[in-house]
Amino acid sequence: MKAPDQRGFSMIEVLITIAILMVGLLGLAGLQTRVSTAEFEAYQRAQALVIIQDIQDRMNANKKNLASYVQNDIGVAGAIQDCTGKAGAALDLCQVNNELVGSAESNGGTMLGAMIGARACITNPTPGNYFITVAWQGITPINKSPTAACGAGAYGTGGLRRTVSMPITFGCLTCP
Repeated sequence: MKAPDQRGFSMIEVLITIAILMVGLLGLAGLQTRVSTAEFEAYQRAQALVIIQDIQDRMNANKKNLASYVQNDIGVAGAIQDCTGKAGAALDLCQVNNELVGSAESNGGTMLGAMIGARACITNPTPGNYFITVAWQGITPINKSPTAACGAGAYGTGGLRRTVSMPITFGCLTCP
């Protein structure tokens, strides 16, 4: 007895295979999007750490005028400042402002070298102790809001504010 012809069976197998591959490729595309977002968030955090280290180095080089560095919202102006004629802490803060605005890298007049909406705050909670914080706007919302006050309320209410802080202690230069 001869078996009945089975026609179109291979076509169904091919269609199921294509559907499975399509779902897998869509999953990879979504993963790539998340990886790109995470990479940009990490880049911004690295930029913030570099700026904090720069501020710390500038303060360390000018220890006699540490109180002149205490300031909130450095870089909020959003424009490059002219640092000509400035010296000491005023020059350092002007140059840090320009770093936060993104003057290190530009494309067609658009500043690209810093974080989104970057700002820095330097506080002096106790004598000899300073707290440097850099705040910026992230891309994806987070559930836990940063505890640092720098930039609070400046990036909306959707959990987009990011901060990196570093405590620094300097020895007392005026102590006997």
